[in-house]
Amino acid sequence: MALDPGGSPGFLLWHATLRWQRDIAAALGPLDLTHVQFVLLACTWWLNTHGTHPNQLALARQAGTDVKMTSQVLRALEAKGLIEREVDPADTRAKRLRVTDAGAGLAPRAIAAVEDVDARFFRPVGHEDAVTLLSRLADPEA
Repeated sequence: MALDPGGSPGFLLWHATLRWQRDIAAALGPLDLTHVQFVLLACTWWLNTHGTHPNQLALARQAGTDVKMTSQVLRALEAKGLIEREVDPADTRAKRLRVTDAGAGLAPRAIAAVEDVDARFFRPVGHEDAVTLLSRLADPEA
């Protein structure tokens, strides 16, 4: 028997995701970042601050993004002066990613803006409950 839309977990997830994405876009707009630009900048910044200068493939794996799309977005971040690509001394075909000073200044501000959206969005269910549920949905084998 078909569920009505209000009883369909997938339909509700779709609408919740759309609402969350609108809230994230509104928070990142004043910072001149799209959501995917934010994710790749934040991941690069985080990896850099933890002693790693990832290549494009490693960044895509960290972020969970498509490699080709990652390349396109990295070009946009590079054009904005937020990241730099440096030749990897161990493999001259590969480029290591480094957040510029401008990117290092913007990343924590953008992360704070997104975390504020997350705190408001997930307040009805609580942080720990949201993390538990979403962790199970993101990786059911874990």
